Amino acid sequence: MHNRLRRAAGRLREDRGGIAVYTAIVTVALLAVIGLAIDGGGKLRATERADALAMEAARAAGQAIDPASAVTGTDVRVDPEGAQAAAQAYLARAGAQGSAALSADRSRLDVTVHGSYPTVFLAIAGIGSMDVTGHGSARMLHGITQPQ
Repeated sequence: MHNRLRRAAGRLREDRGGIAVYTAIVTVALLAVIGLAIDGGGKLRATERADALAMEAARAAGQAIDPASAVTGTDVRVDPEGAQAAAQAYLARAGAQGSAALSADRSRLDVTVHGSYPTVFLAIAGIGSMDVTGHGSARMLHGITQPQ
């Protein structure tokens, strides 16, 4: 019986510090998962904001009409260059970096917004920021009774 107690005491001494190592490993893994969740969610929010800015710039572009023909009442026409300028002006006012490009047939305007999300937890791993991109588009339609 005395030998059993010695063997049990020896095994207990061998396990000393095992819980501390396990706790340290689990803590690091848990912090990594929390960091990924926070930075992943932050990147999603930044992407949604970039998409919203691009769509709003495209909406602003869609309201650009040729003022000369509209004022005289002869015709309501979309002004493609004016639409592109309106989208760029909207992005500038919003403080966003991006571009607005007309399609080859000048019937569509595509807006792209570029930005970045500064990471919180991933900065520890050397990832200081993540790039985000947003997209929006507007069809250059006009007409009173039906789109043209």
